[in-house]
Amino acid sequence: MTHTRKIRLMMASAAFLTLAGPAFALDGADMMKKLDAALSTNGSSILFDKADVNGDVVTVTGVKLQTAANPGETVLIGDVTFEGVEENENGGYYSETVTFPDINVSAEGSSFSAKDLSIGGLLIPGNPAGDTINDILLYETAGTGPIVVNVKGKDVFTAESTEANLTRQENDAGFDFDATLAGLKADLSGVEDAKAKEAIEKLGLTTLDGEVTMKGSWELQSGNVALDEYAFDFKNVGRLNIAMDFSGYTLQFMKSLQEATKAMEANPNKEEANQAMGLAMMGLMQQLTFNSASIRFDDASITKKALDYAGSQQGVSGDQLAQSLKGLVPIMMAQLNVPELQNQVSAAVNAYLDGPKSLTISAQPEKPVPFPMIMGAAMGAPNTIPSVLGVKVTAND
Repeated sequence: MTHTRKIRLMMASAAFLTLAGPAFALDGADMMKKLDAALSTNGSSILFDKADVNGDVVTVTGVKLQTAANPGETVLIGDVTFEGVEENENGGYYSETVTFPDINVSAEGSSFSAKDLSIGGLLIPGNPAGDTINDILLYETAGTGPIVVNVKGKDVFTAESTEANLTRQENDAGFDFDATLAGLKADLSGVEDAKAKEAIEKLGLTTLDGEVTMKGSWELQSGNVALDEYAFDFKNVGRLNIAMDFSGYTLQFMKSLQEATKAMEANPNKEEANQAMGLAMMGLMQQLTFNSASIRFDDASITKKALDYAGSQQGVSGDQLAQSLKGLVPIMMAQLNVPELQNQVSAAVNAYLDGPKSLTISAQPEKPVPFPMIMGAAMGAPNTIPSVLGVKVTAND
């Protein structure tokens, strides 16, 4: 009797596992279908030959990408491996890592290569039409190894690596993000135009060595986008940083923008499509508010070289050209009819030319300014824009 019960229990267990197996198995084709749906919100689509599943690993072969920028054209990516894949409760998928084949393409004497492409913590939404943070195609990390652009047998652009990170804020309030393009080198010695080549050599720009960095955040409820840093930093040149802060870029705004873009791409009448997009953008801009912005340049010797070179072209020294610019700037600014800003610009230019360290143009209004107000000022009274935005120009601070 006991023996019979054991046999029945084993058979029941086997039947349960047989029935339960398909329910818990990953569906690679479904994952790719949902990835395609998420990409389609930006007008892109992904094609593939097959998706093989082995445990929590999904290997997708023959992957091709089609973007809105080049409709009708596909870019062959190759075989992509998703590891640590699991289906979540929202019907979407999470993959711990996604690895891509190296890129190596050539055409007409030029080539482009990129190695070690990968994404970490990829979240594929189950419903990209939804309005929560989990309905966005997200990643935690993304990056590449070396990137090389070669022209006629010469490496004209190289980068050691790229890295991007996206971190959820507490209670899913938004994201903090950062990105780096490191070890960037550009070789401009191959420029063929004689005048441009001379300028490059005189300015010491035959080779460029630096990096590009970005850092900021996005708060979903208010749609506040704070780009704290978008910097281009090159040795013996300087560091240019752009920062801005605006509100109203909510999830709904983003989806409305995506829908307008898709409608434009789908319309065969390009003139009509552009007009419709223009009207849509006018409507969407009504929802945005300007908080602040700034552009700052920190000199690393390029200013003096530029003055010396420009002066030599006019038969004067760099110092003499600097003195001429000091007298010319107030005359040019007077035509804008903004006396307060004119005085600021003149003082800043004078200080910078006397000892180049940094030059900053900032806009910090006392209160956030709706974009429609800025557009109205631009059309009706352009000279009031500096006061509306709280524009200031400073040097060497």
